[in-house]
Amino acid sequence: RYQELLDTLSELKAENTALRERLAELEHRKNSNNSSIPPSKDENFVKRNQSLREKSGKKPGAQLGHEGSMLEMTDQPDLIIKHVPNFCTACGDDISKLKEEFISKRQVLDIPVIKMENTEHRIYGKMCSCGHFTKCNFPDDVKTNIQYGHRIEAFLIYLYARHYIPFKRMKELVTDVYHLPISEGGIHYLLDRFTNKAKPVYELIRQLIEKSFRVGGDETGAKVDGDKAWFWVWQTIFLTYIKHSLNRGTDTIKETFPNGLTNAILNSDRWPSQLNTPVKGHQLCTAHLQRDAQYLIELYGSIWASKFKELLKQAIKLKNRLQPIDYLKGIPERDQFESELDLLLNEEIDEKHKKAITLQKKLRKQRNSILTFLYYHEVPPDNNGSERAIRNVKVKQKISGYFKSSKGAQTFAINRSIIETIIKSGTNILEGLNCIAQIRPD
Repeated sequence: RYQELLDTLSELKAENTALRERLAELEHRKNSNNSSIPPSKDENFVKRNQSLREKSGKKPGAQLGHEGSMLEMTDQPDLIIKHVPNFCTACGDDISKLKEEFISKRQVLDIPVIKMENTEHRIYGKMCSCGHFTKCNFPDDVKTNIQYGHRIEAFLIYLYARHYIPFKRMKELVTDVYHLPISEGGIHYLLDRFTNKAKPVYELIRQLIEKSFRVGGDETGAKVDGDKAWFWVWQTIFLTYIKHSLNRGTDTIKETFPNGLTNAILNSDRWPSQLNTPVKGHQLCTAHLQRDAQYLIELYGSIWASKFKELLKQAIKLKNRLQPIDYLKGIPERDQFESELDLLLNEEIDEKHKKAITLQKKLRKQRNSILTFLYYHEVPPDNNGSERAIRNVKVKQKISGYFKSSKGAQTFAINRSIIETIIKSGTNILEGLNCIAQIRPD
């Protein structure tokens, strides 16, 4: 009887421990501030004061010394309207023939009435004295009796892939603003026409990224024709390459970069497929690591997680202080962080903090990918650039709905890649798209 009571007590203790762990998880759920969960999936109770961003001590708004901006008058207005009095407002006499005296001016900025431009191409021929009749040919890109021009192509891509406007609203906008009759089918045709011209540029972006030194990679799920699919991104400071895929595994990486990214330090968020990419080195996203640590702090009050988070914070501060020339010599503070990291990864953690132990084990396997950013000036500590690039897929879906086909998903990927790359170059987006739209077909 006594033994039965001991067994029952042991079972109840185990059950109590499990329930306490479950209760702690429910009270400290994962959200966008302490994990990789996107903000769109945060629940109503998320505390917004739990952000990893710390107070700067500065007042809200523009800081002292900030140069403001305002509309400025031009010395060469397009149109000048003179307001000259013809009658005296006191006695009513005619003063129209008197010389006026300039007092002041004001300017109004507006846009002219937008009108569709119709360009007609006419070909002619001439009869030579030898008896041969020579005639001109239409330009290669003028293939039918009437068609849409390249600027409309570029503008529709701009609306579609930059501003995520659905086809029905694009049709409405073009008709109402430009007085240009076009159907949704016509919009599809022009998007396809532009995309075919853009494919060589898209491929060039891929090739340049394949040879780059600093590359960030990320992926996100998306609905395509009602089924789960994926969008991948690889980007540098100057280039962005987005690709639609049916899987989130290494097959997509092998298909995109058959030889891997052998020159690159790859920033990623610990997704196994990214970590298995053949590269020169890896950099784990410290923003993700800090959020993981924050969750453990909230869940267990973990001292180990607090120390790990503080180490990353101080390492990032060191990164911000370092100059390019500093990387060519020894950095004592960096060596100190390396030693502290070794101690943390081998520190004994309370056995009750199972999730902390799991994270520590995972980080041991990726030990050499945590502080890589302190060895290369070009390598950032986080992967925020990739997250910004891939976020456009989610924005597109929220505004326009899911993609109806794999072809449509890849069309968006191609054109968004080009737009992101144009933005990074500092070029006017529409002008950049116009340059591609003017490419003549083979």
